[in-house]
Order: sequence, then structure tokens, then C-alpha cells
Amino acid sequence: MKVLRFILKKEFRQIFRDKTILAMMLVMPTVQLIILPLAMNFDVKHVNLAVVDNDHSTWSQQLINKIGASGYFRIIAAAPSFREALGYIEREQADVVLEIPPGFERNLVRENEQHIGVSVDAINGTKAALGGSYLLTVIADFNQHVRLNEGGKFAPGKGMNIGITFSNWYNPLAEYRFYVVPAVMVLLLTLIAGFLSALNIVREKEMGTIEQINVTPIKKWQFILGKLVPFWVMGLVVFTLALTVERVVYGIWPVGSFALLYLFAAVYLVALLGFGLLVSTYTDSQLQAMFVAFFFVMIFMLMSGLFTAVDSMPGWAQDIAALTPVTHFVKVVRMIVLKGSTFADVQKEFLYLLGFAVVLNSWAIWNYRKTS
Repeated sequence: MKVLRFILKKEFRQIFRDKTILAMMLVMPTVQLIILPLAMNFDVKHVNLAVVDNDHSTWSQQLINKIGASGYFRIIAAAPSFREALGYIEREQADVVLEIPPGFERNLVRENEQHIGVSVDAINGTKAALGGSYLLTVIADFNQHVRLNEGGKFAPGKGMNIGITFSNWYNPLAEYRFYVVPAVMVLLLTLIAGFLSALNIVREKEMGTIEQINVTPIKKWQFILGKLVPFWVMGLVVFTLALTVERVVYGIWPVGSFALLYLFAAVYLVALLGFGLLVSTYTDSQLQAMFVAFFFVMIFMLMSGLFTAVDSMPGWAQDIAALTPVTHFVKVVRMIVLKGSTFADVQKEFLYLLGFAVVLNSWAIWNYRKTS
């Protein structure tokens, strides 16, 4: 333990001596956590709508007003023809074109039926699907309003009125920040721990000090542990700062146990730092380590469920996602912070992270080549 204590003393001095590393570990993730969730809002709002009203009747105006008042659409143009309205989509000024045909009000009154045209820019598939769905919902609500005003009723045996009462659990206002902020916190912790630890041993190689360490009686596990512990401590400090930013800036406070949250964070950091040290043992320069770490961290981020749900991925992608520690920690943080899950609910993820920690650190110790 005396040898390990000297290694830890050296590593902590090296960290606090380099002001750039301190800024990277403390200031950078704090600023990013404040900014990124505000920009990473995947809620589809302000869908640009171009309207072609060929009827110019009272009901067509009511329909247009109802769409504009829904809060989801921004009417950017009233085009005289469909061709001109389509030009707004081609110039990416509009996302949806609504075409109201001539005789819209007359056909609704006389025949109780009228078709209208909805054209959606489907380059952004998510926005197209949700924007089109929002528009169809508003039109369906307007249609129900028209039927009630006209005294229309369901014919006996053809249908029933069903009242629906629903509630949003764990996120009552369905705000996207509650979903994305915990994941961004994990993402920043991953970037800091993964990249800095990956550069750790390889920096000793570039400076030439690794040769001096190799001829000492220091054991391989002592060397790896001495490299891991300082960044593990700093990682927990960053995690604490992230929780503080969540509370102060976004008003998100963990519903579940803080002890459970820190237990998972501690195990996750061991696993991730083991990955970074493993990369460092395989590379010979900081540039190599950076590129290798970037390759894997990008896969971790894109397949962790941060941007798309893991359940929506193909089967082979779900298998790969299950083999990354980030996927399990993102799931755990969301469950503990938002749902108040207990250890019984997340014990499977704990075993996954513990397995990653043991395998990656054992691999790093085994792969570290000591010449003495």
C-alpha cells in the first residue's frame, strides 16, 4: 500500500499542476451540461405550414385558425396555388402544405364529406411523421367540432363515443429535458473519463518516464490502480457538479436514492476508466489514443439510447448496444432520477457494469508490458 500511496500522490500532483486538465474535467462539462440539453430538444414544434385555400369560406378560415392556434404550426404563407406552395417545401421554407379544395364548406354541409390534401416534406422522417400526425389530429378535432355544431350523431350500431382520461407518469408535462438531461450528464462523464484516461499511460510513453517506472519494483496492478483512482475521484466530483447543474438550471432532482446513484456512478467510472487505460496500453502516442478512444466513444454514444431508443434498433444493433457500459448507465440514471427505481429494479444493469469493470481493468493490467 505504501507504493500505491506514492503513485497516487504523484498522479494527483500531476493533475493539479496542469490547469488545462482541471478546466477540462470541471469547467467544460459544467458549461456543456448547461448548453447542450437546451439545444438537444427533439420535441417537434413550430412546423412551418403553407396553406392553399381554394374555398375562402367561413369554415376553411376556421380550420386554418384552429391549426395556427394549436401551438405546433407556424403558418408562413397563404399560396394561391399548390404549385407555388410546393415551392416553399423545395426551398425548405415549409414542412407541410395544406390544400383546401373549392367547395369545402358546401360539400361538408350538403354531403357530410370532403377531402383535403396534406403534403409533407419527408426528408426529416421524424419531423414529417410527427408534423403530419399533429395536423391530422387538429383536422380530426375540427371535424368533430363541425359534426357537433351541425347536430350530427353516430348512427345506432355504427359506433360509440369513448371518453379517455390519461396522465403522464414521471414527466407530467412531457418535457423533453427530463429525458435528455440525465443522458447528457452520462455522456459528458463518458467523454471526460474515457478520453483523459486513454491519454494517461501513453503520455508517460511520450515523455519517456514510463521507462523509469518499468525498471522499478512497482507491480502492474499497482501502476494501473494508481492511474485509475485519481480520475475516479475526479469523475465523482464531475458527477456531483452535474447533479447540481441538473437541480439549479433544469429543476431536476433525483426521485430515487442518492446512495444508489453514486454506487452505479462509482462502478461505471471504474469500467470506463479501465477502457481508457486499456486503449492507452495499446497505443504509442496521444494522437493514436485519441483516435482509438474517439472511435469507440462515438459508438457508445450513438448506440446508448441517448438519441434513439434501443428497443427501436435492429436486433443486431441491440446486441451491440448491450455490450457497451454506457447503454446500461444511461438506463439506470434515467430510472433512478426520474422513476425512483430501487436496486431490485436495476440489479441486472449493476451486474453488467460490474462485469465490464472487472473485464476491462483485468485486460488493461494484463496488456501493460513491464520490462523489469
